[in-house]
This record gives sequence, structure tokens and C-alpha cells, in this order.
Amino acid sequence: MKTFRLGGVHPHDNKITAAVPFRKVPVPEEVTIPLDQHIGAPATVCIAVGDKVKAGQTIGNPGGFVSAAVHSSVSGTVKRIDRVRDAWGVYHPCVIITVEGDEWLEGIDTSDTLVKECALEPKEILDKITASGIVGLGGACFPTQVKLMPPKDCKIDTLIVNAVECEPYLTHNHRLMLEKGDEIMVGVQILLKALGIKKAIIGVENNKRDAIEHLQSLLPTYNISGYDIEVTPLKLKYPQGGEKQLIQALTGRVVRSGAIPAATGAVVQNVATVFAVYEAVQKNKPITEIALTVSGKRVANPGNFILRIGTPLSAAVDMAGGIPDGTGKLICGGPMMGRSMVHLNTPANKRTSAVVMLDESEAVRGKVENCIRCGKCVEACPMGLEPYLLSKMSKMEMYDEAEQHQIFDCIECGCCAFSCPSNRPLLDYVRLGKAQVMSIMKSRNNK
Repeated sequence: MKTFRLGGVHPHDNKITAAVPFRKVPVPEEVTIPLDQHIGAPATVCIAVGDKVKAGQTIGNPGGFVSAAVHSSVSGTVKRIDRVRDAWGVYHPCVIITVEGDEWLEGIDTSDTLVKECALEPKEILDKITASGIVGLGGACFPTQVKLMPPKDCKIDTLIVNAVECEPYLTHNHRLMLEKGDEIMVGVQILLKALGIKKAIIGVENNKRDAIEHLQSLLPTYNISGYDIEVTPLKLKYPQGGEKQLIQALTGRVVRSGAIPAATGAVVQNVATVFAVYEAVQKNKPITEIALTVSGKRVANPGNFILRIGTPLSAAVDMAGGIPDGTGKLICGGPMMGRSMVHLNTPANKRTSAVVMLDESEAVRGKVENCIRCGKCVEACPMGLEPYLLSKMSKMEMYDEAEQHQIFDCIECGCCAFSCPSNRPLLDYVRLGKAQVMSIMKSRNNK
């Protein structure tokens, strides 16, 4: 079975909620919508306090080439435009809206009716994706329209759909494939049309056999007019869903150090992004809601939820039964790459994929011991780096050396820390080192 070549680990997948259908979280009385829900420049606010808005209305225009539009997820009155602190203590520019009814902008189709045919030209598709604020919903939140306009020297021949969902506990992409398979297939065709190619590979980790079989059953319906779409099962191996790892697993091509993935001839889009493209192009519906997994071994009613952007994450957690006794840590995202939160009042946004509640026994780190030079972190690194060395350089503030040893090739998957028998916080130091090296590089470029 296909997989990437270097490194990787095998954490227990804990897909507790794989068989739980989506439930909708009620619209709250007030939403807080961040203007920086994506990589790049924050959106520029285009409404004012006191304005009446409708669901789907643009409230922030892209702030640059690498940026994305932001839309109201509700109808109501703009209460405040402010900087609001999130669950990690970081301030973000936000629009706070008092909810009044649920009136959608004219032209947006909120029904479940499938719309198959797309008569738009590639440029029109790109314009709709841009206007709808579509970004990568696998966690990176890179503006989708930018990915669909690769440099001219990158000859794209393959669209890869990342449906791996290799993070433990997360299952909302799994449910999306089961419940919205046709819409995903239409979205694949739309992206192929936008790229001007015919070949697509949907990569799904092999612990989702029902989703694999469902998508494969749809292929005869959508492999028409020259389209060549295939669904490929992948070996259970973390981080199979990493962009560079997925390209290698499905095509055998390698993304060289410092190069962009498009240099291999492949464009990768998350399966949730593909569904969002379908809704934007076929339904005129921008990203106003997200899919979210709420899970944990002690959670009373774990599940997959749909909630409007700007809704406090606590609303979904309450529907899952609340925070169970004995919880030691709240993680936003998966346990491998997610980050711990100090509270649940932070609003759901395009970056949000899960709330995982770890019990105290899972949440406590082991005692940090001396490095025993076992090399397990090197064996586990899917990028072929030396995590023990990069960690040491970061700790000792040897930032020039860290840059020379390709610290930016680290994808922050956490395989090094997961495999370390001495419980060393390798990834923590590497993250700090990357931030410092980035700051040094920016200062160097500004001179």
C-alpha cells in the first residue's frame, strides 16, 4: 500500500467519532469573526459599526495577494470592530455582530440540492473562489486562489485531494466524504477545470474503508468528458496527510528543500476545501461555517459538528456533553499538531478543525531526561532532518546554524517528540527556533 518513504510514526488513531453523523450547533446570540483566518495579510474591514449585515455578506476584503475575503456568518447588526484576545492570549482584529434572525444574502443557495453542471470558464471559477474567501481547510489556511495560480515554470498535471485525516481523534473529513461525496466529486471537476487538467487523485488513509468504497462507487458517474479521477487507499502512517509526504506517496515525486509543492507538477487541496469550492461555485455560498470534531476518551457525547464561524467553541463542547471530570488539557486541533487552550470562548474560524479533551494521564508530559543519542527522532522525521540538533541549536540561540541546517523544512508534525524516549520537548524548541530565524531573515531583507 502506498505511503511516503522517510520517517513517520504510528500513534493510536482514536477515531471515536467516525460513525457519528454531523449535528448543527445552534446559531448564538452574538458572533466574533476574526479578519485573519488565513495565512497572509488580514482582510481589510469593509463595513462599519451599526451596519446591518446578512449571512454571506462580505465584511472584509483581501488585504493583499496572499490574503482572503471574510464574510458574515449571520444576519444582524455590527456591534463592534475591535482586537479580541483568543484562547492563547493573542489579539486578532475581529468584527462582533449581534445576531438578528437568519437572513441570507440574495443569490446564495442554502439548500441540499446537488448542482452538477458548471458552465463557468476557469477565470470565472477563480474569481468566485477568491470572492468566497476559500482557503485550505486542512489547517494551513493558504488562500486557495493563490494555489490555483502557480508560477508559469510549474507545469501542473495532477490535482491531489488530501482526504487522509491522519491526526488522531479527527473524523469530520471522514464524515464529509460519507455525507457529501457527490458534492466533493463535483468540486474535484471544478478544480480540474480551473487548472486546465484532467487528472485527480483522492488519497484516503486505509482506516476509512467505508469512505473509500463510497467515493470509488461514484467514480463511474464523474469520470466522464475525459476526467481521470481515482481514489487511492494509503497506509496508516502519520503524517501521511502532510502535503510533501502525500505528493511523494501518490506520485513518487519529491518536493526539494526550498521548493514549493507545485514544482512537482501537483496541486494539493484538502477534501473540505474541495467541498467549499463546490459550495462557492455552484451555490454562491462563501465559507460561513466549518466542520468540527469534538472528542476525547471521557467525553460523554463526542461527535462531529457544523457551526457558524464566530460561534464560541464552548457551544459545540456543550453539545458533546461538556468538559468531563479529569480532563487535563484542551487541544484545538489534533493531539500531534494542535495547541492547548486556556478557555473555550475562542470563536470558531476557518483554522478550527477539532477540540480534543485529553484526560490527565494523557496530558501530563513525562519527565525530561538527558538525550541518549539513540537517533529515534532522526528515524521518525519525515523530512530527513536531525531534530535533536535543531532543538539544541534553537536552545543555544545558534540561529545562523539552524538556518543552514534547513530548520524551515520542519513541518512541525511532532514525530520527533512523540518518538523521544527521554521526553525531550524537541518540537517546542524547533518552533521557537523557526520563529527567531524568521525574524532575523525579515530584518536582513529590510536592510
